[in-house]
Amino acid sequence: MTEDLFAQAPAPDERAAELRAQLHHHAHRYYTLDDPEIPDAEYDRLFRELQAIEAEHPELLTPDSPTQRVGGAILKELEPVRHAVPMLSIRTETDTEASGAAAFDARVRRELKLADSDPPVDYLAELKFDGLAMSLRYEQGVLVRAATRGDGETGEDVTHNVRTIGQIPLRLPSDVPHVLEVRGEVYMRRDQFESLNERQREKIAGGAKGEKTFVNPRNAAAGAVRQLDSRIASERPLSFFAYSWGEVEGDAQPPATQFDSLMRLKAWGFPVAEQTTRCRGADELIAFHRRIGELRDTLPFDIDGVVYKVDSLALQKQIGFVTREPRWAVAHKYPAQEQLTTVQAIDVQVGRTGKLTPVAKLAPVFVGGVTVTNATLHNELEARRKDVRVGDTVVVRRAGDVIPEVVSVLVDKRVGNPPLFTMPAHCPVCGSDAVREEGEADHRCTGGLFCAAQRKQAILHFAQRRAVEIEGLGDKLVEQLVDSGLIKTLPDLYKLGLTALAGLDRMAEKSANNIVAALDKSRHTTLPRFLFGLGIRHVGEATAKDLARHFGNLDRIMAASVDELLQVNDVGPVVAQSIRTFFEQPHNREVVEQLRAAGVTWSENAGEQNTPQPLLGKTFVLTGTFPTLSRDQAKDLLEAAGAKVAGSVSKKTDYVVAGAEAGSKLEKALTLGVPVLDEAGMLAMLGGTPPGG
Repeated sequence: MTEDLFAQAPAPDERAAELRAQLHHHAHRYYTLDDPEIPDAEYDRLFRELQAIEAEHPELLTPDSPTQRVGGAILKELEPVRHAVPMLSIRTETDTEASGAAAFDARVRRELKLADSDPPVDYLAELKFDGLAMSLRYEQGVLVRAATRGDGETGEDVTHNVRTIGQIPLRLPSDVPHVLEVRGEVYMRRDQFESLNERQREKIAGGAKGEKTFVNPRNAAAGAVRQLDSRIASERPLSFFAYSWGEVEGDAQPPATQFDSLMRLKAWGFPVAEQTTRCRGADELIAFHRRIGELRDTLPFDIDGVVYKVDSLALQKQIGFVTREPRWAVAHKYPAQEQLTTVQAIDVQVGRTGKLTPVAKLAPVFVGGVTVTNATLHNELEARRKDVRVGDTVVVRRAGDVIPEVVSVLVDKRVGNPPLFTMPAHCPVCGSDAVREEGEADHRCTGGLFCAAQRKQAILHFAQRRAVEIEGLGDKLVEQLVDSGLIKTLPDLYKLGLTALAGLDRMAEKSANNIVAALDKSRHTTLPRFLFGLGIRHVGEATAKDLARHFGNLDRIMAASVDELLQVNDVGPVVAQSIRTFFEQPHNREVVEQLRAAGVTWSENAGEQNTPQPLLGKTFVLTGTFPTLSRDQAKDLLEAAGAKVAGSVSKKTDYVVAGAEAGSKLEKALTLGVPVLDEAGMLAMLGGTPPGG
């Protein structure tokens, strides 16, 4: 212990060599493999430490130092492209507060030798996109080459992939210079990134080999652009923003400002970020930084800061460059959206639809402007694929409104051999079985009607119009009823009285009376509506009707084996197993029996094998308002008799049932010569009356 306390820090030359090795390694992972091991903030910290050592000890500066070059390496499989105008990087302002903007303005004014009494400098303020820098070369208005930044001098030819990006023009208007290099950023929107990763998780769950999820939108975009097969790039949703240009030949009227050059690019068909703004002096730069910071989480794409550039191209030339960076521009960052922390535990959360999600409980870490203590691991397969274990040091990401997630593990920092995460066999909330259906990534709780975590969603589903229909029972009322403890399971709905309802916030006596009346009315329903209202996974309205038609009786459905369920029209193995699993749970059967005891009733029959279906194979269309039946009741009656009810009239329609104020469907039926019935004619064909009539 004493030796550790008095251990000397490494000598500057040793630390510099260590930092160079680490930065080269991480740059290779980030730029070449598109598979980073550490977050950007950690890389920046190491980079700044090396810069500080080299500034204090200039003799330690080496030509191969990461501080002397633009990060990026060339994939051997892609053709190298020499940039006519180097794609240099921009200096990063590490002060994430507004004072960073003021510091840049002060440096520019010093370079220009401006006095305090001189007018403010004009700037162009832009977003700092978190994507892959790209150079697009056009000759005679035609895209001939697209190249990555690479090391700033030489990039990779990725034309075959960039052509798949719809926002990038393949041909420009006739008024462009005969040689034009457009510089910009290829990126992926957050929603498209989430959809891509969800598809990847489904592939992995289905047993696909060689598939992986992506760390962040930037790496997903970079990986797509640098594929050898353009079909892979075309399947990934990529976008593009233009922000400058490189080599230009044959420009009759060169622009005078950075803003003018962007407006030309926009006029020629290139997307330019609408947030780009001209600013005068430090105060307006500060205001821009604050405004974009407030908007950051609402943007559809990732940014990690903003960029300030002196607007005048003449002044840019006057100010010039230092080593690898222009003096006339700076990248002003926001708090990092990825950080390192440790996993203290892994819990399982139950979603409102029963999805079981492993959640890493983290040592608190400041990410993306907030303190994060929880991060999703998505599902058991993903947690195991990433090999996340209790005690691990992990990279945590938070971007916009996306739930924080663990994106990778620093395995070399793991202590001992903690066990792999395994999903528990039972729901941690209600104790029902936890199951993962074949071909799916997620485990789910099977205690839908009983599970407290799913209570609100189960009630709203049961009460909706296409289920038992409890008019007036909406989101806010259900939230009050559950949060106040008045409802714990579905049958509790039918125990509600006027006094309890009237005592709720903003619930007048008349409204309470209406809810009581709606509850009473909902006791008389149909078997398909009741089945649908139970919220059995994979059982929608059509399947509920098929089940009711086939079995005719709820007890037969509850007792049916998987093989018997497979005899039902359009019921496959996944649906059959889901129904069987649902009714095997004692909690669910108890809820059904309590609903029956509360007076919820419906008509039953012997099933379709013993029930006449006079309209089997006939197609009906309903239009207008009927005297005694609602449209849904009429549809239920027709479908119970074997008919199909369609939404539009065609030559294949057998009958149109028309009520008052029938519209274009009736007109089309008359034009096509389709027979038209009224409600009485339909009931005569059915030989019956509506339920309860």
